[in-house]
Amino acid sequence: MEIPKTYDPSVTEDKWYQYWIKNNFFRSVPDEREPYTIVIPPPNVTGVLHMGHMLNNTIQDVLIRRARMLGKNACWVPGTDHASIATEARVVAMLREKGIEKKDLSREDFLKYAWEWKEKYGGIILEQLKKLGASCDWERTRFTMEDDLSDAVIEVFIDLYKKGHIYRGTRMVNWDPAGMTAVSDEEVIHKEVDSTLYYVRYQVESTNDWVTIATTRPETILGDTAICVNPEDERYKHLHGKNIIVPMVNRAVPLITDSYVTMDFGTGALKVTPAHDINDYQLGQKHKLATIDVLTPEGKMSAAAGFYLGEDRFAVRKKIAKDLEQSGHLVKTEPYKSNIGFSERTNAVIEPRLSMQWFLKMEEISKPALENVMNDNIRLVPEKFKNTYRHWMENVHDWCISRQLWWGQQIPAWYNESGDFVVAKTEVEARSLFAAKGTELKKILKFHKMKTYSTPGFHHGCGRYRYLMVLRILTMLISTTTTLPMIW
Repeated sequence: MEIPKTYDPSVTEDKWYQYWIKNNFFRSVPDEREPYTIVIPPPNVTGVLHMGHMLNNTIQDVLIRRARMLGKNACWVPGTDHASIATEARVVAMLREKGIEKKDLSREDFLKYAWEWKEKYGGIILEQLKKLGASCDWERTRFTMEDDLSDAVIEVFIDLYKKGHIYRGTRMVNWDPAGMTAVSDEEVIHKEVDSTLYYVRYQVESTNDWVTIATTRPETILGDTAICVNPEDERYKHLHGKNIIVPMVNRAVPLITDSYVTMDFGTGALKVTPAHDINDYQLGQKHKLATIDVLTPEGKMSAAAGFYLGEDRFAVRKKIAKDLEQSGHLVKTEPYKSNIGFSERTNAVIEPRLSMQWFLKMEEISKPALENVMNDNIRLVPEKFKNTYRHWMENVHDWCISRQLWWGQQIPAWYNESGDFVVAKTEVEARSLFAAKGTELKKILKFHKMKTYSTPGFHHGCGRYRYLMVLRILTMLISTTTTLPMIW
């Protein structure tokens, strides 16, 4: 047999991979052998392989093949994640090409299109894994929206809710104006970008004195409800207890003091906009400040802003700078490097936003994950990442697990006409829980009408309901416990 001078993968790789598949070399059936199972971290159904997948899956393949050679019953379970934000965005784009708007569809009709899209395009990444020679048990391929996995997700949600780990409340979240949904901290990618620092002066009420602040977001000035300085800052001690006039809107707001403010950054005076910054929100809660939301969910100026109604936030940033300059409030501008959060799914600039959402309490539920790494039951390789992991786990925040989307598992919350809710798997169970509360029901809705937003598809009067999905972390918890034991 003559060996060719150059390697041609098409001659050998497809031939032998098909031979492996035909002879069930990767098939695993439980028997008396020691099980060794890896559940593939499910790639997005919308995705295609990138270098990260290549590295991750190659390592898994090495481990699973080694386990087979050691005589273990090795099972590598493949599957894909339903990728709510990315898939919904693709389906919406597809519908637009057909002249169909999502807001004109019922949820059921939209899901029909979504499943059609998934069946047509959703298997690309798995076929690419096969091209790599991945030794998965392909007969076990799973999808996180399958009925049994979805049922398991709902059961876990209900269990966590009953144990007090899940709650519903209004909190500052990462809002994606393009996807029109909240996203978790892990779905925000921070990038350093060239920005501008605007120095704006505010007049002290009933005086000729001024306080100058520095901000990269002058459009949010319209939502300011306080100016904050460090109590030890000598420059501002004579202004303690005074009111400050917010430019353009001419609103009198208090000058407050808090050690949170860094005296040597900018001017040492901080504008406080509780509705549009997480730190400002915390200051607002602490000092009982008003909250004025000057942006719509789409990232446009709201009626509460009083100016630039319906205009995009970035266009307004340029306009308000010119208006502030004309009114004598803009002192100067200077280049500045900002660390900006972008949505991992849509690449839109994330907007901190107060929103009613569902959250998973992380303080208690994360303790076993930290303890078992610190005591070396689970070893991180290389070990230097142990401290990084500890820092992350000790500072983890409650996880926002709700999404304003139609593609995904629906949160099992049932509402009465007054907006009260119970969490249950079926309507019968929900009615029973309402009855136990002594609530008389004329009508029950599985999904509460959204009153917070005034955008098409979310407005209280338009008859659309808010559909929420469980974050994929819950889906993956179920996916990894409904197969053989997982060993990493």
